[in-house]
Amino acid sequence: MSDFPVTQHAIQFTGKDQFVHNTAKAVDAIGPTQLLLEVEACGICFSDTKLLHAFDDHPRKSPVVGGLSPEELAQVPGYHPGTEPTVPGHEPVARVVAVGDAVTRFAVGERLLVQADWRHLPTAASNGAFGYNFEGALQEYVVVDERIVVAGGEEFMLRVSDRPTAAQVALVEPWSTVEGSYSRVERNTLKPGGHLLVVADAGVVASGLAPLLAASRPGTITAVGVDPVTVDASARAAALDEVAAGVDDIVYFGSDAATIEHLGRLLGARSLLCIVLGGATIDRRVQLDVGRVHYDFTRYVGTTGTDPAEAYASIPANGEIRAGDTVAIIGAAGPMGLMHTVRTISLGLPGVSVDAADVNDERLAHLASVVDSTAAERGVPLRVVNSMTSPLEPGYTYLTCLVPVPALLSQAVDLAADGAIVNAFAGFPAGTLAELDLQGIVERHVFLLGTSGSEMSDMRSLLDKLETGALDTSISLDAVCGMAGFADAIDAVNNRTSGGKIMVYPRLHDLGLVRLSELPEKLPAVAAAMTDGRWTPAAEAALLETAG
Repeated sequence: MSDFPVTQHAIQFTGKDQFVHNTAKAVDAIGPTQLLLEVEACGICFSDTKLLHAFDDHPRKSPVVGGLSPEELAQVPGYHPGTEPTVPGHEPVARVVAVGDAVTRFAVGERLLVQADWRHLPTAASNGAFGYNFEGALQEYVVVDERIVVAGGEEFMLRVSDRPTAAQVALVEPWSTVEGSYSRVERNTLKPGGHLLVVADAGVVASGLAPLLAASRPGTITAVGVDPVTVDASARAAALDEVAAGVDDIVYFGSDAATIEHLGRLLGARSLLCIVLGGATIDRRVQLDVGRVHYDFTRYVGTTGTDPAEAYASIPANGEIRAGDTVAIIGAAGPMGLMHTVRTISLGLPGVSVDAADVNDERLAHLASVVDSTAAERGVPLRVVNSMTSPLEPGYTYLTCLVPVPALLSQAVDLAADGAIVNAFAGFPAGTLAELDLQGIVERHVFLLGTSGSEMSDMRSLLDKLETGALDTSISLDAVCGMAGFADAIDAVNNRTSGGKIMVYPRLHDLGLVRLSELPEKLPAVAAAMTDGRWTPAAEAALLETAG
């Protein structure tokens, strides 16, 4: 470690809505199984604001309960669960500058993109993650452990060439989360070997389960209220109170909103609640935990008839946009909304049209300046619209909601046509309740999905597109800064005043927040190295030389 500084600049979250710019944080020594990475750049994400607000209440800040022993976790210098201060930053590109004697997969000099979502390290309600309970990249140097970034034979760091800029590589992670929201495979059968709970309202006969059970057999089945002669409503409610949370599939023959809300609380991760109305009507809007739709992949489906298999059959294979879809992107002018818009108009699917909606005219103008030419080239009808002055009308077959406001997600469901997909991409915190028209979801077979993070396959796909020139991820870059600009940067993300992503260069200690549109005035040498307003290797080199 003698070749590296003893201390460094770092951003540390120290409590709820509390952070410091530490100018003398220790550079951790590495153990035998560890690597020291020098951070080139790291993007700021809206998820960082959620960690800042929730801190130790965030599901990814809690202690790891599996995958590594407590003794092994104690050997990782950057493991800081619970109330311990942590370094955020999960969108980095970094260079290996030192390795321990037992490291076998990585070598000094390799340039790496970190996959931050470490699902093989479970916490009580989520999983371990780089930039959460393990220190992230908003510091000059960070230690990672090979026992963590290699698991099950898979590496969670991808090698990158020197061709793309640091900003382009760091932006692969957020772009891959966008990709993952469309590519994740959905389950349309009972979970094999899982726990099935069958519930029936008093006087309602539970029928039609045989086809579901023939297609996929659960491991255990619990039945509550299926005998209408002997079980009344109060007895059924008492029986449900005895059912432990964590159920994989719930098939509910009934229409009581309060019962549906109770059943939603019993769902486990990656679970399904199927509502069989049998001609009845749900008596009011239903409060559903949309944070769990996002983080735990809970799903709600149903049928107006008596056959639960019909509801399962209506589940799409994945969340991908389809030919002929009329798409509404709610919150399109934000950083992630821009990515969703660019991806949608670039798919090349016939008959797709896009309404990109937001409420900020300045950000909408920026969005239009980025995407109008691409939409014209691809022949995709695109409308960039202020939904406050021009409200969206019902009839969309695909809606993506990027604003974590429950009322907007509820509105997206109301705007959905028959067979529509509603992509709740917005990072609703777990426990966020939204009043949704579940009756309409069932009647119109609207599928509400949410995803969190990305798979390695998504990152590899995006990185390949970047390396081959098929995608320039920096199309979403709005501003750059050093450590001194972090406060303004996180404020811009939190208040949604940024029209694109903000990239932090940790080695630039004193650089404040500078939007690319401000470069001609503030950093003219950097602006002169850009091409058609786009980030380039020359621009990044000029930034590091000028601001450094």
